[in-house]
Amino acid sequence: MITEAMIQRALIERHTACIQEKLAGARVAIAGLGGLGSNVAFALARTGVGHLHLLDYDKVDITNLNRQQYFIRHIGMYKTDALTEELREINPYLHITADCVQVAEGNVAKLFGHDDIVCEAFDRPEAKAMLVNGIREHYPDKLLVAASGMAGYGGNDAIRTRRVAEHFYVCGDSVSEPEHGSGLMAPRVALCAAHQANLITQYIIDGHTD
Repeated sequence: MITEAMIQRALIERHTACIQEKLAGARVAIAGLGGLGSNVAFALARTGVGHLHLLDYDKVDITNLNRQQYFIRHIGMYKTDALTEELREINPYLHITADCVQVAEGNVAKLFGHDDIVCEAFDRPEAKAMLVNGIREHYPDKLLVAASGMAGYGGNDAIRTRRVAEHFYVCGDSVSEPEHGSGLMAPRVALCAAHQANLITQYIIDGHTD
């Protein structure tokens, strides 16, 4: 049987005890569990982040399988349930809070109060703007990592991380939008998600992103 102590020893062997202690104590919210959010969650779970807050109200659909971290067996399941199941296979001792709820202007303050870091991973621009505005209003000192522009394929170097304001970063090319023949594809979406997860990891360990 794999115990929690065994997993922690393996992570410490990779990261050192000091770094793993910071990772294990971090609390990260991931709002939206699609192509961005599911990939961010996988990366952070494997890195050793100890507390993940998963938020989404959608169910897994067959059209999600081209870029999201789900399998055919998950079709019809709520994404919060499906992703929790998968993350427990990586580390059954993760502290996971799952809210199967639509994040809206009226519940932002309540939902994210216990998180240190917020990762915006929504699909729709209006949802992205709503969350960014809400976090910036209610929790301006929390690190907010958003994403914009990751449609299509190619242009690896166009995906980048930029600072928009204090505690607020955006990953992506900030230009590309899904369109016929150039939709959301796994490699480029995952590349953007990796930027988000890497920035979050840096902030947890170093206490800053500059």
